[in-house]
Amino acid sequence: MRIGIVCYPTFGGSGVVATELGLELSKRGHEIHFITYNQPVRLELLGNNVHYHEVNVPEYPLFHYQPYELALSSKLVDMVKLHKIEILHVHYAIPHAYAAYMAKKMLIEENIYVPIVTTLHGTDITLVGSHPFYKPAVTFSINKSDAVTAVSKSLKEDTLRLFDIKNEISVVPNFIDLSKYDHGFTDCQRAMMANDDEKIITHISNLREVKRVQDVVSVFYNIQKEMPAKLMLVGEGPEREKIEWRCQELSITDKVIFFGKSNEIDKILCFSDLFLLPSQTESFGLAALEAMASGVPVISSNTGGIPEVNTHGVSGFLSNVGDIEDMTKNALHILSDKNRLQTFKNSARKESLKYDLHNIVPQYEAIYEDTLAKCLVL
Repeated sequence: MRIGIVCYPTFGGSGVVATELGLELSKRGHEIHFITYNQPVRLELLGNNVHYHEVNVPEYPLFHYQPYELALSSKLVDMVKLHKIEILHVHYAIPHAYAAYMAKKMLIEENIYVPIVTTLHGTDITLVGSHPFYKPAVTFSINKSDAVTAVSKSLKEDTLRLFDIKNEISVVPNFIDLSKYDHGFTDCQRAMMANDDEKIITHISNLREVKRVQDVVSVFYNIQKEMPAKLMLVGEGPEREKIEWRCQELSITDKVIFFGKSNEIDKILCFSDLFLLPSQTESFGLAALEAMASGVPVISSNTGGIPEVNTHGVSGFLSNVGDIEDMTKNALHILSDKNRLQTFKNSARKESLKYDLHNIVPQYEAIYEDTLAKCLVL
């Protein structure tokens, strides 16, 4: 199949998953065309089966905001005609499914029919739910897609609750390439981050308010009072300055390391003993899954799709959003016993196996084939 993939080319979960999906599909013999405004951050290999087409948005003095959706729609039309793309897989309803539908309608005028598969990742649903003026466009985009997927059961339920959806929504969870988590790092590299007697606690996110990183600091503060520990904070975002001030107030600055946007996440996770994800909401919880794949148990909130990934009492523990005391109790329960910690590490790795890309990517292939077959009937 010749597949066009539209996504945000960023460090966010949707962009990472879309890129990894395209790369794996290319290995399975499909021709992949990434169509977006920048080369995706995880897209390192271009070749016969993997192509990148940049969407340029011309500057028009007439517009206060430049019309990305218009530029994207036009680019999609051109790329479908030039490369004979058979199906478009767009990640996010707004603006991508919206732009893809306009491209589809333009192509129909030339007797070219290209079906659209839309994957919902969360922000396009949960944030739009609090901004009703976008609701008609989101509803329209989802209902006009030829196939729709959501990355968790929770997100599917939210979508059906917030919007008047006529289309069927299939749940296809996020995934990871587990082969990338077979680490070969040495203990001496761990010593660069913490002493032998110190437990390594980790949090990775875009440091937005919804991630509740202040709760991460509070839980860690309680942990380090009971045992030697270091906190690794990976990522950049608007909450960083507040977090740094909070660490100073608690006098734990010497125990907290800010990595920013790191390219050594695999190494940090490899040596981590516990991962904290106390988010206000998560449509899936890809960061938790990446931690589990590295054999790191997870202490998380029980919101959104996280309980579908982090199994309570097996790969870690779930607590109510904001329940610092319960999260601390669960963290100390895991960390206080060496054998118990190892059991949780092993279980976390085992739980992650079900989300290996070799189990998930064939589900997308089946959706493409089914969608194309239905279009042939039409």
